[in-house]
Amino acid sequence: MEWQKFAEEMALLARTLLKQDSVQQTLDEIAASAVKLVDGCDAAGILAVRKGRAVTLSSCGDMVEESDRLQGALGEGPCFDLARRADEERVFRVADMNRPQPAWPRYAEAARGLGIGSMTGVLLYTHEEDFGALNLYARRPGAFTEDIATAGWLLASHAAVALADARTIDQLEHALETRHAIGEAMGMLMERHGMSDEDAFSVLRNISQHHNIKLRDVAQQIREKHGDSPD
Repeated sequence: MEWQKFAEEMALLARTLLKQDSVQQTLDEIAASAVKLVDGCDAAGILAVRKGRAVTLSSCGDMVEESDRLQGALGEGPCFDLARRADEERVFRVADMNRPQPAWPRYAEAARGLGIGSMTGVLLYTHEEDFGALNLYARRPGAFTEDIATAGWLLASHAAVALADARTIDQLEHALETRHAIGEAMGMLMERHGMSDEDAFSVLRNISQHHNIKLRDVAQQIREKHGDSPD
């Protein structure tokens, strides 16, 4: 591992990640960069487990989605093992998948069938029983040495920060869009029915509660209805 070159690539990656326009683009760039930057990596993906259900957030290369599906279906595997640890260890490394893996024998057998020879991964976050991980795969055993695993950890550190920023930006944009939609719908009700702003908001809220529809969706329906109506 040429650490100076890798550090330069990490700096470039950090800037690239911050330029992405959406959470999904950020995730896709992370997975693709892992394959590009980490020696011996044939495939990479980001796995999230939400309420016990495994979800592939992004993948680059074959074997990723099936590996994620297997871990979720079996409820075992290196990612699950890492997330359940009581210590602060955030990195796993499977040097040779052909060797016995007593902690998750069913997953190991299935992984060998997928052509996975070695594997490493980094826990990106944990929240109660949910977690996310960046996983790197190689077809040959012994691909991920300790140095390479460290490189994956450095990549994931950048990825976790960029992912947190992307999620925050996405949430802020969603909140602004929601506020704008509600404000526009209230304005239409106030203009057409002579309501006060409090009465207009009460109408939106009552419709939302009575029909169990999100307030933003109620506002959108009103905007569409009044926007198409003749003056």
